[in-house]
Amino acid sequence: MAEYRITDTVDITDVVCPVTFVKAKVALEELEEGEILSVHMNDGEPVQNVPRSIKEEGHRVLKLIHNEDGTFDLIVQKA
Repeated sequence: MAEYRITDTVDITDVVCPVTFVKAKVALEELEEGEILSVHMNDGEPVQNVPRSIKEEGHRVLKLIHNEDGTFDLIVQKA
């Protein structure tokens, strides 16, 4: 059981870098500080770049979940 409650979810599987981070960043901007965002993304560049970029923005990466279908869910807390 998760120790956090997801506030919102954004699916970025339909876009490529650098738009992946832009979509995640816009979704985070709509949240209040402390709220949790789940970012659904493809393996590859998004998994390498989006978590790093989110950390550089000052947000907290809580978890990266590897799904069975080749996608990942990145759980982020807005700072």
